[in-house]
Amino acid sequence: MVQFDPQLHLPTSAELPCSDDTPVDNENQNFIPNFLLFLLEFIWATRRDWYFGIDMGIYHTTGVSTLVPVVPDGFLSLGVERRKARGSRSSYVVWEENNIAPIFTLEVVSRTPGGEYEEKMAIYAKLGVLYYVIYNPDFWQRDRHQPLEIYRLVAGVYQLQIGEPYWMPEIGLGIGRTVTLSGGLEREVLSWFNQQGVRYLTPEEQLNLYRQQFGELPPGRE
Repeated sequence: MVQFDPQLHLPTSAELPCSDDTPVDNENQNFIPNFLLFLLEFIWATRRDWYFGIDMGIYHTTGVSTLVPVVPDGFLSLGVERRKARGSRSSYVVWEENNIAPIFTLEVVSRTPGGEYEEKMAIYAKLGVLYYVIYNPDFWQRDRHQPLEIYRLVAGVYQLQIGEPYWMPEIGLGIGRTVTLSGGLEREVLSWFNQQGVRYLTPEEQLNLYRQQFGELPPGRE
């Protein structure tokens, strides 16, 4: 949990912009976190205690200013309202979320380096994000890193983990790479896995699997 000084004057979410308005420069930066969100909505359809944000400012009290957000490509928080009473969030303001910081953040490396391995890693560590995932399928050789790196915060320092898919017990999900069909095209994505390392299928994949097995649509899908 993030600690802060109760004497601080903290702005409300209505006073804060939703992001830093930095445009993405490759399709994966939007597609990958959206794919994870849509799949999570299917996996956790009955749960109301989580939130997955995409390209959204996280305002916190552990940085240089409460007015300066950090903006991951994607992040997951647990133990928060699925939707705020007033509707959807415009930003994630930690002091309005019972001081619950995200448990998971995702950065998809772009053509223009964005400090994923230095500045942002330091920010997430100070914020207390337990899992930090860096997906770098296109520029990993340039950056001298691996295409997928999963870090866990241990005693305030991120340690690179091994194994894929990688199981995250505090979240109850694993994460790893897979190739799936989307919009009629095969593409590599990040996906969620269960504890046995079995990938969660998308609704489209489940429908196609049913058709292959039974040669027809399931009841109610005709």
